[in-house]
Amino acid sequence: MLKLPVSLAFAAAFLLAGCAQRPSPFEQATEDFVYSTLALSPVASTQAGYHTHQGVNLDSRLDDYSPSGIDRERQIFLGFRDRLAAFKPAALSLEDRADLRIMQDEISLSLLELDSIQGYRHNPTVYVELIGNALFTPYELAYAPERERFTQIIARLDGIPALIAQAEANLQDSPEVWNRVAREENEGNIELVDQTLRDAAPATVRPAYDRAAAPALRALRDFDAFLAGPLAAKTSDWRLGPERYVEKFRLTLATGKSPGETLREAEAQLRATREEMAKLAAPQSIPEALDAIAKRHATPDTYLHEARADLERARQFVEARGLVPLPSGEQLKVIPTPEFMRGIYGVGGFNPAPPLEPQLGAFYWITPIPTSWPPVRVESKLREYNTYGLEHITIHEAMPGHWVQFEYANRIEPVGRRLLRALFGNGPYVEGWAVYAQQLMTDQGYLNGDPGLRLTYLKQMLRVLTNTILDVRLQTMGMTDQQALDMMMNDAFQEREEAVAKLQRAQLSSCQLPMYFVGWSGWRSVLANDRQRMAERFNLPDFHKWALEEGAVPLPVLDTLLAGH
Repeated sequence: MLKLPVSLAFAAAFLLAGCAQRPSPFEQATEDFVYSTLALSPVASTQAGYHTHQGVNLDSRLDDYSPSGIDRERQIFLGFRDRLAAFKPAALSLEDRADLRIMQDEISLSLLELDSIQGYRHNPTVYVELIGNALFTPYELAYAPERERFTQIIARLDGIPALIAQAEANLQDSPEVWNRVAREENEGNIELVDQTLRDAAPATVRPAYDRAAAPALRALRDFDAFLAGPLAAKTSDWRLGPERYVEKFRLTLATGKSPGETLREAEAQLRATREEMAKLAAPQSIPEALDAIAKRHATPDTYLHEARADLERARQFVEARGLVPLPSGEQLKVIPTPEFMRGIYGVGGFNPAPPLEPQLGAFYWITPIPTSWPPVRVESKLREYNTYGLEHITIHEAMPGHWVQFEYANRIEPVGRRLLRALFGNGPYVEGWAVYAQQLMTDQGYLNGDPGLRLTYLKQMLRVLTNTILDVRLQTMGMTDQQALDMMMNDAFQEREEAVAKLQRAQLSSCQLPMYFVGWSGWRSVLANDRQRMAERFNLPDFHKWALEEGAVPLPVLDTLLAGH
């Protein structure tokens, strides 16, 4: 396998550590895997902070979806599958075994996608979101002077017509929902190119920008016509079906449990959570208590401001209680969700700092309520994300949820391990920590132990549980759209606007929605095991610190690593 040079950031970290030893064969394989796969996706490389590969500036390039590009990706994964097979787990350290597991699962998952699922042949959002991230990341992340980054944006604009040609050649058919969302998000890309970036381009590069933007915009608008015309006539089913779902579920969640087992656990937990809510709401009914809570909410104009205030309040509470040792000096920007990502991030989301350049900061996205919505739809959204609901989103996405977890992850050494666990880390670890953080803050008395916060947490746990039920039943058991909506609104008390958005998300993705319940359950299991092992020496902040310092390993592996300390 070709040895690939490491980034400057890696080399600097290696030298500063004072390490004169050559990496072990396994460390070398890990490093090669990370940088080889990053080089396949220049867009992901920019997001990770890896800018130059073999003398080529990756920030000026787009991913290659030509037949030769797709085959090259397949051959690299096949080559690493053979290379890693030479390492025997028993001969490796616990940490190296964890990394081997991550790489082998990622290889199998990538080959499943390339050879069986083939989203690049059916899902136009693959290309739309790739273009949006390719342009938005160098605009938002100040990894180089502004003029240099806009020069790279211009180079990527030059590549858009070719990428669109690849997309149109690859796409054989598409589910209606994927096609519709791609068109909606593509409008965000057109706005990004035609307005946001054009207005921000430095005067010295404006002529070059305008030259590159014109054909890029034509290609994006032509793609809209392709989606609405030829591709719309070739519809297909968005469901994976049982066979492919079971395999993707196994590799993505890495719990050792089947979809059926997980579904039964989620349905039992849903019943138990509703019983707890009924006791808390008494003497009112659950809907009556939730209705009183839902009436306390922001306005569309104050929504973003309140999220920022919630973030600071949560930070002060975590710090005062010492729940998790917090990173210091890092940036977290609370900004509107980019338009090209609002199809999948209907409420908000978190975009971590690049693992190779953590000083550039992270983003907590809040999706604005469109001004075109009728009042009834606006009110439905605000009722769902009321004062307590917005607090829980902020806890989940930022403090002490995703932001704190990723800040720990961005300190892992060696850098090759940091990148591996950041780029290909276990989703249930990541999402499970964020849900666990919501329970932690509620149990610790955040907002002075307000019952409204706990009732909202339990309602959001119903959402976590229905996420799992939806995914398994929609993808493999023929659940209809109406059955899904009825379950969310009647069994989980969700507002219609939230239920409709979640159904769309369930149709756009697979094996992502169960991560929240599977991860929450896994974190609680790891906590219980560590508490038992440590007995009177157990300390909750120390547990959080040690578990977060490992990065996103599969949760059964995390338990093994903590036991081995």
